[in-house]
Amino acid sequence: MIRVWVAQHGVVFIQTLRRLVASPLTSLLSILIIGIAFSLPVGIYLFLENLQVLSGQAMVKPQMSLFLKQDAAQQDFENLRQRLATQEEVEQFVFVSKEQALLQLQQDAGLGDVLRSLKRNPLPDAFIIDVKDTRRTDTTERLKTVIQGWPEIEHVQFDFVWSKRLNAILNFGHVIVMMLFVLLSAGVVAVMFNTIRLQILTKRDEIELSRLIGATDGFIQRPFLYFGAMQGLAGGMVAWLVIALTLQISNTELEVLVELYALKLHLRHLAIGDSVSLLLFSTCLGWLGARLSVAIHLWRVQPN
Repeated sequence: MIRVWVAQHGVVFIQTLRRLVASPLTSLLSILIIGIAFSLPVGIYLFLENLQVLSGQAMVKPQMSLFLKQDAAQQDFENLRQRLATQEEVEQFVFVSKEQALLQLQQDAGLGDVLRSLKRNPLPDAFIIDVKDTRRTDTTERLKTVIQGWPEIEHVQFDFVWSKRLNAILNFGHVIVMMLFVLLSAGVVAVMFNTIRLQILTKRDEIELSRLIGATDGFIQRPFLYFGAMQGLAGGMVAWLVIALTLQISNTELEVLVELYALKLHLRHLAIGDSVSLLLFSTCLGWLGARLSVAIHLWRVQPN
């Protein structure tokens, strides 16, 4: 039974391939339309993913500065070290004494004479910490609130405006990608719907004859469903190739920037999982368009 089922599907698969080859221009146009439609949202998605990676390389990792009270003692420093070590969000931290901070300010700002004229050091002791995941603004906000409540801390400073802006841009970009994907997917279904409708009309006599000799609806529908799925798969492969070619050209041009800024700029292609998802999704959309067209138009073809 299984062998018969596999043989039937194998025959339909070969017949569908022959049908695609028999009308190369029509098939090629449909496949190109599907491929171009998918390459746009997938290309934008891939650009956003690469932007997120490249931004992490190009931007200096932000740091959180913890300024201690002026009367903080050595025991306070040790207590803070122990507390910071227990915070999961803290990647690493370093203690900067007020003497070190004053010396650094004298060297960097060129205000040595002015600072040496001060009667006392106005700078506080501080801890400089790195947060593990600065993209999660809720995590950094929570950590800042917790540390600000410690009795030894006078002020906590953390500049994460750039992180919020980057996250907002990326989130907006992902929303645009989803909207484009939905709209273009509907377009692909419509294209396949019309293609299968024309296929049904051109094979009207063959369908009528099949019904007269007792062919089931599943048997009659199967070639059209295979046709839609195979065109969807081919369209997904075209989209993958378009993106690969675009990335190859872009990476060639980026070599100049690599030499100028000494950054590891290399646009990455779709991961294996994303590539498989693209091909499966395009195949399913092709099948869906064919299924809808068959459900609406095939029942109208009845033998006289």
